[in-house]
Amino acid sequence: MDNTKTIVDVRTKMECFIDKIEGSINIPLDQVPNHVEEIRAMQPVVIYCAAGVRSAQAVSFLKQEGLIEVYDGGGINELRQKLNK
Repeated sequence: MDNTKTIVDVRTKMECFIDKIEGSINIPLDQVPNHVEEIRAMQPVVIYCAAGVRSAQAVSFLKQEGLIEVYDGGGINELRQKLNK
């Protein structure tokens, strides 16, 4: 995974405060619909959460909104492993 993608964390602000991937942008899942155009402008975007459920929901929603370069990074630990390869 290259470093040119924007990384969006869809966990809650509290979860993000406790631990996050450096450089990621926090947009909690329930706020994603309010930020569609902002996220569209960030493409390509990788989205992650705690375990992969919320990131999958966010990616599905954003693709329904017409975004193309939006990818599911899964859970935070899974994405960290991918980034460290």
